[in-house]
Amino acid sequence: MSTKVVVATDGSLESLQAARALPMLLDEAEVAELLVVAVLSPTAAVPFRDEIGGRGSAASPDPTAPSYRQEAESAVAVVAEAFAAWPGRVRTQVRSGSAAAEIVEAAEEFQADLIVVASGSKGLTKTVLLGSTAMRVQHSAPCSVLVWRPTRC
Repeated sequence: MSTKVVVATDGSLESLQAARALPMLLDEAEVAELLVVAVLSPTAAVPFRDEIGGRGSAASPDPTAPSYRQEAESAVAVVAEAFAAWPGRVRTQVRSGSAAAEIVEAAEEFQADLIVVASGSKGLTKTVLLGSTAMRVQHSAPCSVLVWRPTRC
């Protein structure tokens, strides 16, 4: 049990599917630690959109709506819950900055063996975390990268 995995989420259903697919691809007994990370972009025109945490959308005009950080924290908690039965330690983290750079930096700091990202998401935006970000993560990552593509019907 020595593998360390970073799972990136943007609050989309696709990123949750990627997390839920991981047990089919990895022996959970081999995963020592897992870090679920979400990245808030301070310059994004689109707020963090949490499709999986059940807190609603921060884009709502309702002044009592949760903040972007709260939505990101809710999303990482939902993804982390998918690994609740795993024997390894599961941590969560919300970062701020460029999504690809922050995911790569998190993997470096965590000394990850694998990064998991989804592609084709409709969550935050296609360019903030997924899609082109998945490509940038692949090119800059210090470890292997698994890009999950959801099935299209």
